[in-house]
Amino acid sequence: MTLIKFIEIMAILVGAFSGFIEARRKRMDLVGVFTVAFMTAFGGGTMRDLLLDKRPLFWVTHQEYAILIFVLALIAAPLIRTLRQIVSERLIVIADAVGLGLFSIAGVASALDAHMPLFIASMMGVITGIFGGVLRDIVCNEVPMVFRDGKPYAICAFLGSWMYLIMRKYHMGHDLALWTSAVFITTLRLVTWKFDMRVGRS
Repeated sequence: MTLIKFIEIMAILVGAFSGFIEARRKRMDLVGVFTVAFMTAFGGGTMRDLLLDKRPLFWVTHQEYAILIFVLALIAAPLIRTLRQIVSERLIVIADAVGLGLFSIAGVASALDAHMPLFIASMMGVITGIFGGVLRDIVCNEVPMVFRDGKPYAICAFLGSWMYLIMRKYHMGHDLALWTSAVFITTLRLVTWKFDMRVGRS
């Protein structure tokens, strides 16, 4: 298994986890839990593949990804119901930050492999990082987190994507660039949330 595929799988799992949590907060049934988790896990990568004109979509090629989310939904629904008291906004933000880091770097790496210009590759990283969460929040009848909390979110993905591109330009190790950039995005998102840093909002 390549490192980028491992990161993609980890991103899917983290995205699904944040979907599970939000669906249970909204007291959805099993179908709702699976649907929200599926959209969160695959929304960003699907949009990336559509924009890059990649067919079939990555989760269609790897049906085991969809099966994994289905099985996890069966397990997670009763488990999260039992642990509902520990499900908080903090937990969602942490899961979302980790997913943002992993998805963004998977997206920018995929775009770079498709020989996209650097700026377009960075935007693909942002889209891959945020779009699953946008779909999750819309389905859960919430204004998407990326649009409402005023804290850097897409900006974190954008900066981390450029960190990856710069590291690759200067021929730093591929694995090092992937992990460093993903950790940077996750950490930056959590720091801005923790210290309530806001941009473009009065």
